Amino acid sequence: MTPRRTQAAKEGKAAAAKSPLILVVDDFADNREMYSQFLQFSGFRVVEAQNGHEALEKAFGHAPNLIVMDLSLPGLDGWEATRRLKADDRTRAIPIIALTGHALAGHSKGAMDAGCDAFITKPCLPERLLEEIKSMLKG
Repeated sequence: MTPRRTQAAKEGKAAAAKSPLILVVDDFADNREMYSQFLQFSGFRVVEAQNGHEALEKAFGHAPNLIVMDLSLPGLDGWEATRRLKADDRTRAIPIIALTGHALAGHSKGAMDAGCDAFITKPCLPERLLEEIKSMLKG
């Protein structure tokens, strides 16, 4: 590699390390992949989890800047995973966006009561999720 390319590679890695880390939690692999790829394309670093237990493990291990949480997960669901994250000092301040197929009026309130900071119903275009993520990371 030439010195110029080496420097550009170092700068690219440094910029990537500074970009916000998003934890995408969804048991449906196609959803995880779609949102993760879109967020990576948009400049975010992404880590994925497919259930509530894995979400807790990844949140505690990676300290993401924001979590996108499906509420209907096998085993430990997103409702309880959110409660546990908000009850722990290490993860309490991490914003959580509920991204779920639960569209009834009471579900939004229930998600907020569990500790979610925003509520988006599926289906959701990746651009809509990106808008919410950017808004939450600014505030």
